[in-house]
Amino acid sequence: MRILVTNDDGIYSPGLRALAEAASRFGEVRIVAPDVEQSSMAQAITASRPLSHRRARVGTFEAFRVNGTPSDCVALGSHVWGGVDVVFSGINLGLNVGNSMWHSGTLAAAKQAVLLGLRGIAFSAVETGDTPSYDAIRPYLDRVVAQLLETPNLPLVNVNFPAQPRGVKVTKQSVRHYDGRIVPAKDPTGRDIYWFVARPIEATDPGTDRWAVEHGFVSITPLRLDLTDHTMLGDISAHAAE
Repeated sequence: MRILVTNDDGIYSPGLRALAEAASRFGEVRIVAPDVEQSSMAQAITASRPLSHRRARVGTFEAFRVNGTPSDCVALGSHVWGGVDVVFSGINLGLNVGNSMWHSGTLAAAKQAVLLGLRGIAFSAVETGDTPSYDAIRPYLDRVVAQLLETPNLPLVNVNFPAQPRGVKVTKQSVRHYDGRIVPAKDPTGRDIYWFVARPIEATDPGTDRWAVEHGFVSITPLRLDLTDHTMLGDISAHAAE
């Protein structure tokens, strides 16, 4: 099995190496990741300039850094390497649950894999400081990877790890409102700058990805690319036929 490993935190992220090490137990691994951090890039692709890749040193793995986005890395990596079976993206430095899925570069790489006819699995974990350690989640990471690779009918999956897992839950996406607002500030020269800050304003629903992680469970959320509201589609079609 050929496993392409990428991320949105950049080629030298400790989470990327941890995921590659876990993936190497299940197949041949190649790392193709952005040369700089590309967090919150969502499904952005580079169409206005050419892409290139250069060799990088990430442990003992064959690795390449790309001057592009996570989605670029998947497209370029799968084209150059060929024969890729599944794309692993992560481990992201921070969770990707609920509404954060919309702008997550980590999940976007997994989605790009599915768009190319491959499987895509995104991995994210609670941030644990400036020098993240993945020792606590490693047994669960190996368990989840094994389980998902044995379930080929799940083309797109989003996985999130709490700091100290005590079990695994299959969940749905937490969809709730959040207080997305602009916070003004000043740069060192006194010029106006602005931060976009998102803060949840609703309680977490049981059975969702956010609820699972808050209660110490690894969250496994199966996803799909189809954004169609099938309920409304039926209602609108019925009215149109009248």
